[in-house]
Amino acid sequence: MKSKFIVAGFILILVAISGSAYANHAWGKYHWNLSTAQTEIAPLQIAKNITPEWDASLTIAATDWNQSVLKNTVIIGTNNRATCTPTPGRIEVCNHTYGENSWLGIAQVWAYRGKEAHIAQATTLLNDTYFSLPQYNTTAWRQMVMCQEVGHTFGLAHQDENFNNTNLGSCMDYTSDPTGTLDTNGTSNNEHPNPHDFEMLKSIYAHLNDASGNVKGGGKGGSRQTPVSTTEIDPASWGQAVAQDSQGKDSLFVRNLDNGMQLITHVLWVPETHTTEDTHQH
Repeated sequence: MKSKFIVAGFILILVAISGSAYANHAWGKYHWNLSTAQTEIAPLQIAKNITPEWDASLTIAATDWNQSVLKNTVIIGTNNRATCTPTPGRIEVCNHTYGENSWLGIAQVWAYRGKEAHIAQATTLLNDTYFSLPQYNTTAWRQMVMCQEVGHTFGLAHQDENFNNTNLGSCMDYTSDPTGTLDTNGTSNNEHPNPHDFEMLKSIYAHLNDASGNVKGGGKGGSRQTPVSTTEIDPASWGQAVAQDSQGKDSLFVRNLDNGMQLITHVLWVPETHTTEDTHQH
């Protein structure tokens, strides 16, 4: 019964931030137990377990997100890209041919259950089954999806979930045209964060900072080590669907784990305007 109340509470948070465009696009309450001062000294690590085709995308995304209050650094990972096992205290980024499952990217975070909802570890998976196709094997698509999935692991949701409206100029905005060339004004690409993303991160992490740069309440969850578990690629392991995208597809899942944590999975599906048949015609 307790787990039902936890999931129900999470759903209420999502309802509060839902809409065609989010004024508040925090991903629930999930955030790293870090202050800006701490990450300036010891940046949040993003471990790259990727092939050369993705190097530029991750470098640009990490640099873009470093304009925010949460500082990061990219390190060389040693992970098996197919399994992308999470590591406590950092983000693992992996690409692999994960199969014809209709998703472009997945972001997963493992967070402690409770009031503070601190993230303990995170992974980002990029599905080369689709990115090897001409439809998605472009700089713009790689950049948008990389930027968006890393943004999720920082605690951000989407600004907008309509694939077919005018781009907001943010990688946290759904689109079927990351370059923005099909927009009526043709000026907005969705390959990078925009000022609203940075303001949102400032809001998410501001309460952690005191005058000395220390984390308030850091004793609850910040120093605990999480048993390493397996990144869940099988949808049957994602848990309960708690939100849908504008296509009506389940896109956000929550699973309560036996170790007192939650696994939260966000899925970026292939836009319906790009059907499986279309992607294989090229």
